[in-house]
Amino acid sequence: MEWDLPEPFFIELVVEPSAIDEYDHVNNAEYLRWIEQVSWAHSDSLGLTLARYRELDRGMAVHRHELDYLAPAFEGDRLALATWIIAADSRLTLIRRFQLVRPADGRTLLKARTRFACIELSSGRPRRLPEEYRRIYGEAAVAE
Repeated sequence: MEWDLPEPFFIELVVEPSAIDEYDHVNNAEYLRWIEQVSWAHSDSLGLTLARYRELDRGMAVHRHELDYLAPAFEGDRLALATWIIAADSRLTLIRRFQLVRPADGRTLLKARTRFACIELSSGRPRRLPEEYRRIYGEAAVAE
């Protein structure tokens, strides 16, 4: 597979019947669920689990999603969804990029970008990134 950026973290997906909409392709909302799924899987792989977020009372909340739908996916398709951290400002925000590919034909179906802001989980208010987040997410960041 050709990825837009080096060293992606990716998960493999199979399009289930429940993901299909009235146009007989994957519903747009499903792509957002997959983006959330790969984001958590990547954070978990870096050691920043939901349990760790709760211990520190800090979480990364979506501030903005940008999704470019390039081609449809269909029931039974096997897909690979990659993510990269492309920016971590050491203060409040983190930006991820995503690329969804259908390996059978090498086609990129979706490109996306999400900006996250650090919040205090107990209050929902914006807070500075903890040192642990700055270090781990910063080391994982790749240049665009």
